[in-house]
Amino acid sequence: MSDVGSKHQKAQVVVAPSRPTIAGQKSVFLAGTTTRTAGPDWRETLTNALSHLPVTIFNPMRTDWDSTWQEDPAFEPFREQVEWELDMQEHADIVVVYYGPHTDAPISLLELGLCARSGKAIVACHREYKKRGNVYIVSQRLGIEFVDVEDDLVAVVDRRLKNLLEETREEAS
Repeated sequence: MSDVGSKHQKAQVVVAPSRPTIAGQKSVFLAGTTTRTAGPDWRETLTNALSHLPVTIFNPMRTDWDSTWQEDPAFEPFREQVEWELDMQEHADIVVVYYGPHTDAPISLLELGLCARSGKAIVACHREYKKRGNVYIVSQRLGIEFVDVEDDLVAVVDRRLKNLLEETREEAS
């Protein structure tokens, strides 16, 4: 677990596979493309933009991930990662699913399927994502907020979190 940036920032960032006490009033799970690109990582961009809010951000990217690990349910590090992702996605108030260019992102499609009817999902889908049409139609049919670019994603997630935080304050008063 780490706190983002300086002492003035409020967000708690929980990185797989840690399971600390959750400090944020609301939470966001960062599902989606893990393929590295030349630009800044979308998760880092979004985390930095949300760092001023009293939220917990679940980031499944592991610094210790080893590409030689077996994708086998009997292989403990793999099982631990998948179970952590399922638990945190289920716990989160918002699930952001990002589809970047130049990848098929089959696990990201699965993640969207798991939360598509929950009312938690926000989708960001790059114009060059291979399965964009499918993701768009599913999002449209199920009323999932759908954006094209990371800047729009930041605005949509920020707005949704602020609305959820306001609802929580109103319920408490």
